[in-house]
Amino acid sequence: MTEMKWAEKVRKSLHANADSLGNLAVEAFHYLALFGIGAITAYAAIMTFIDMLQKGGISVDDILLLFIYLELGAMVGIYFKTNHMPIRFLLYVAITALTRLLIGDVSHHNAPDLGIIYLCGGILLLAFAILVVRFASSRYPSVKDKSES
Repeated sequence: MTEMKWAEKVRKSLHANADSLGNLAVEAFHYLALFGIGAITAYAAIMTFIDMLQKGGISVDDILLLFIYLELGAMVGIYFKTNHMPIRFLLYVAITALTRLLIGDVSHHNAPDLGIIYLCGGILLLAFAILVVRFASSRYPSVKDKSES
């Protein structure tokens, strides 16, 4: 019977060590990916800014693109600090991207068409999604598990 207890202790120890090693690998990949995404976002924003300066003129499209990079960077920062994906930031990025597309479409194609209605409908739908997410998060806040701390 003592041999069984010894084997059970070894099994539990092995299991605990494997869990710890697995958690370390997941967290290492998590942080590496976050730093990579943050660095790529910062690089893309800097290159876009340099291209705008070299072009000699800055359009509203360019400014909205910089806002997209800003939101992506903020999203990475929040995810890094809290380990929670801020879905509202993704919705903000989508609204900014559709607004950028809408402004580009209106400024380059003077004739209005049904595409403008679709873009405006998409923006309205995303704004409604933000309203739903904000309402749901205030009405039904997520409960933090005490073991996560």
